[in-house]
Amino acid sequence: MFDRPSAGDPRVPGSERALLIQVDFGQPDIEDSQEELRLLASSAGAEVVDVLVAKRGAPDAATYVGKGKVQEIGAVAAAHDATLVIFNHELSPAQERNLERALQCRVIDRTSLILDIFALRASSSEGKLQVELAQLEHLATRLVRGWTHLERQRGGIGMRGPGEKQLETDRRLLGVRVKSLKERLAKLSRQRNVQRRARSRRDVLNVSLVGYTNAGKSTLFNAMTKAGVYAADQLFATLDTTSRKLWLPEVGSVVMSDTVGFIRDLPHALVEAFKATLEATAQADLLLHVVDSASHAREEQIAEVNKVLHEIGADQVPQILVWNKADLTGLPTAVERDEYGKLHRVRLSARTGEGLDLLRQALTEFARDNSLSMTTAASADDAAAASANDAVQDV
Repeated sequence: MFDRPSAGDPRVPGSERALLIQVDFGQPDIEDSQEELRLLASSAGAEVVDVLVAKRGAPDAATYVGKGKVQEIGAVAAAHDATLVIFNHELSPAQERNLERALQCRVIDRTSLILDIFALRASSSEGKLQVELAQLEHLATRLVRGWTHLERQRGGIGMRGPGEKQLETDRRLLGVRVKSLKERLAKLSRQRNVQRRARSRRDVLNVSLVGYTNAGKSTLFNAMTKAGVYAADQLFATLDTTSRKLWLPEVGSVVMSDTVGFIRDLPHALVEAFKATLEATAQADLLLHVVDSASHAREEQIAEVNKVLHEIGADQVPQILVWNKADLTGLPTAVERDEYGKLHRVRLSARTGEGLDLLRQALTEFARDNSLSMTTAASADDAAAASANDAVQDV
């Protein structure tokens, strides 16, 4: 039976020699998907030795790629001394186990890779709890008999009989830990809701930065608030939500929050685990949807972000598109409006600072309109209440 070899140290770049596998089912964005997988692997600290593309009409039930392609993968992995094979797809537990037995090296899928990056990036206690929860829930589907320690326990005096399988023990202990993590995260969520209600009572505008990973959210956040949060040209450079006050002369204080970036096929376990953090996005007054305008896949990235926003219930929050990296496109900074004259898009460069004044003006305009709408709505509510009171008195 195959024993999983120990992994290299993920903090040491190149400690894992990884062979990347991309299966082409006829999707149009295959090259973008390959490049994104390469960036993910590099962000996790792996040295990418090669990328192998396989064409199929449908996944193979046993190995995802078929017996012949598995042999080819094994030959390429051996030629490059690869210690890890990464599939840019979600593998079933059985497929993962069958591939590891055939290739005699560790095999992980896209979900496991993203979870590993999140584990590296999480720095706050809440972020670590959220990542651990996502990892454990993913591991729960991987408790299969591919490891030699999963054998029947021996009974002792007064405990004769079949005993409890190690597999069942692992699953039971995992369930206890998952329950504990969910309770702790729920407590943190309640604390955050109290803080959010306190801010709303002070009529402070709440703005959240959202966008595809590596679109420049943290760079823009630093440029606007001088927060100094970690920003780098890598996927998921920051995970933990950071909030800072931004002073707008004609409006006053605005709370701006930098959130985790999204990505295509974001694992559902991560969305579930990070719901406590993403509540700040769902309950914001305004979303600044940061877009890498220099990317030719920007429209697909916008669609992926909007899909996740819908999943967390934030699709009804007003948005302003921030067309970042204008310095790479050659287009001038500008504010664009829709056919009704409403703010639609701001073109700027967070790296050079060009166009930041336009974004501040856009935030000021939105805050004014939002304040007017709230005042009008409050007046309407007061009038309705007074009318109802008069009707009661007439009766």
